[in-house]
Amino acid sequence: MAEKARRNQLLFRPHFKTHQSEVIANLFRIEGITCITVSSLRMAEEFALQGWLDITVAFPVNILEIDLINKLAQNTILTLVVESEEVVTFLNLHLKNKVFVMVKIDSGYHRTGIASSNNEAIITVIKAIESSSRLSFKGFLVHSGHSYKAQGKKELEMIHQDSLTQLQNLKSNYAAAFPNLLTSIGDTPTCSIMDSFEGVNEIRPGNFVYYDATQLFIGSCQLNQVAAFMACPVVAKHPDRNELVLYGGAVHFSKDSFQHPTFGTCYGLVVEFTSTGIESIPNCFIKTISQEHGLVSVTAEYLQTKNPGDIVYVIPAHSCLTANLMKNDTWFV
Repeated sequence: MAEKARRNQLLFRPHFKTHQSEVIANLFRIEGITCITVSSLRMAEEFALQGWLDITVAFPVNILEIDLINKLAQNTILTLVVESEEVVTFLNLHLKNKVFVMVKIDSGYHRTGIASSNNEAIITVIKAIESSSRLSFKGFLVHSGHSYKAQGKKELEMIHQDSLTQLQNLKSNYAAAFPNLLTSIGDTPTCSIMDSFEGVNEIRPGNFVYYDATQLFIGSCQLNQVAAFMACPVVAKHPDRNELVLYGGAVHFSKDSFQHPTFGTCYGLVVEFTSTGIESIPNCFIKTISQEHGLVSVTAEYLQTKNPGDIVYVIPAHSCLTANLMKNDTWFV
């Protein structure tokens, strides 16, 4: 990913919410990375203590955390994300140090952000930023999270091109007033498989550091690129319905899933480790999940190889949430 950024003359600001690991963070330093993305101010505080001093918090500002914002802004190059005049006004009144801000643009995910076509709202927020002595407008930030629901590369290409077009239009509209305007995208699927980033200055993928079953399903990675697996003990088996019960539930995996065309709702895919690498086990997947239980649909042949106490390895549907839940029990080898 670092090489792709260099090849496209992009600033690489990886999202550290996926791994939340000092050990893995140091691997990015080897690639010359000095700026990062996080999803919370608390996470920013943790990585600032590890010497990461150029941090974007890619989550809309929570004004109730103003004390922590002021603390971080004392010693870091802090970039915040805003999407309303009200939040900008609050920051202007309560900030004690200068911070950078980026305007969050909704490129189609419809979670947060201003629609790129809503020039009136965008101008209102930018004017509020420009009138502040504590805020410095940096540019536009998008997260095309709907790419995680894509059904193959063609749909990913369409989502990516649509995001690029929106950012190109924004840059065209505002570059004259802000010649150093930065445009930033951050979803792993398109950053993984696309090679053109015209109109973009910065990429912020994070999930690619592990990948997961969702990424594997939509085609943004190969099986040998997946680096996150849950080792789950078998606690029961039910031959009458070809199911295993694992000690691996929502408190371990989260309840994130994806829709498989054959299996339906899927919370994780079963794999085995062999002398030649990782091997996918056909038609074996977590079908339902509760707090501690994971119910795995398996083939009759695979069922015969497992008994209570054996370990089943599962690629989680979403590695970010699984890693967050398991971070105190994770071994980095």
